[in-house]
Amino acid sequence: MRILIDATPVLLRSAGVKTYTYHWIQHLWHHAGNEQILTFPALNKLAALNHEASMLGPARTYSQLALVYLANLQGNLPLLNWTTPKIDVFHASNMVRNPPGKAKLTATIHDLTSRLMPELHTPANIQADQGFAEKVLKRAAGLIAVSENTRQDAVRLLGLDPEKIHVIHSGVPEVYFGAQPRPSERPYVFFLGTIEPRKNIDTLLDAWQSTRLRDDFDLLIAGASGWGSGKTLARLASRPAGVRYLGYVPEDELPGLTAGATAFVYPSLYEGFGFPVAQAMAAGVPVITSNTSCLPEIAGDGALLVDPRSAAEIQSAMEKLLSSPTLQQQLRTAALARAQKYRWEVCARKSLEFFRALG
Repeated sequence: MRILIDATPVLLRSAGVKTYTYHWIQHLWHHAGNEQILTFPALNKLAALNHEASMLGPARTYSQLALVYLANLQGNLPLLNWTTPKIDVFHASNMVRNPPGKAKLTATIHDLTSRLMPELHTPANIQADQGFAEKVLKRAAGLIAVSENTRQDAVRLLGLDPEKIHVIHSGVPEVYFGAQPRPSERPYVFFLGTIEPRKNIDTLLDAWQSTRLRDDFDLLIAGASGWGSGKTLARLASRPAGVRYLGYVPEDELPGLTAGATAFVYPSLYEGFGFPVAQAMAAGVPVITSNTSCLPEIAGDGALLVDPRSAAEIQSAMEKLLSSPTLQQQLRTAALARAQKYRWEVCARKSLEFFRALG
């Protein structure tokens, strides 16, 4: 079987979808067996993940994005048929509006936030997601959902056939399992995520401002700026007491930074999978996260769950966890066990089974 995966998310500045695309393809290549995994654009197997830049040079990035743009505009231009031999399966990203007509069409559903919380997205993102749903998801022979919550959202909001959607959890890079803590002068609570409204950082800052443990712990916030981040970035730039904003942190520094935290706090309003939570659990860090979307599913009993819109609940959970070594150890043990479900090799093998089942 020849499987062509649209890998254009690696050309963009992004977090979750780019992480998924990069690690998923790397592990599909490793476990493919007799299947041939092709990508558009063709990727270097040795390239390192960089969220802030394209994984190709500028010239190739612009040319490949131009091909996708032209194919999306012209219905009579079958995407990628100019350069790609016959394929059996085409796996589309959310950049695609005109997939090849002869191959079986598949895609991954990451989340439905643009429909559930349109106020947290730009009009362009909302329009793009609507086009992807109509022209790809509703035509697909089979779909992967990164969580059961995402699958249920897709069935309810898009009217998709539940039998066509297969839940395959995403993975965590192996370096997080057994990661060694980065040395730090003071103990800290850690948040990692793009600075954007959906991540709910302002409510976290409100909770931190009220906590009685600021004298004993720092709050470290890491993540690149995203859409609608001006107010939050201005607040971080004002250097609230006990808060350190690290900006974008390279991928190779994140395992140690995560493992060194006394607790990981992630009060996101909505997630399709929640990579930062799964990574923290794999590193053996006690987690506080939201009781919404997929996060209870992913965290299981490895986290304290809170209402993300309640600064008081977040504050109470932080004080409860940070003042109890016993609870920290309990969550650490549960998190390590739960994280075993989220290995990329497991995701890749299940994905290959999914492709083969399409016949």
